[in-house]
Amino acid sequence: MVVDRQSSDFDLEKRTAAFGESVIEFCQTVGRTAITKPLISQLVRSACRVGANYCEADESATKREFRYRISLCRREARETKHWLRMLVAASKESAETARVLWKEADELTRIFAAIYPNSFPES
Repeated sequence: MVVDRQSSDFDLEKRTAAFGESVIEFCQTVGRTAITKPLISQLVRSACRVGANYCEADESATKREFRYRISLCRREARETKHWLRMLVAASKESAETARVLWKEADELTRIFAAIYPNSFPES
């Protein structure tokens, strides 16, 4: 359940896709209750949107659109960290795996935060 980053550290499309896949696998192991079910749903959505928005950024026609999409990637990665925290609060036995995913979400947040100021919008 560890995100395989060795071959994809510098390929953000692969890395964000692997992250989404890892979150999906993780969520399949968490027991479904009235509390965890909506948390799992939110977590899967935000984690998968990181990669989806990166794909959109990669295909951007303008620098302004690229910058906007990168900001969405950063927001979704931050949101994913939040949902992971909430899921662990509801399901303590998932803490160890969630910690690994949280660290990856944090790294992605930092990467997108570093890209954002360097992608100046067109005048």
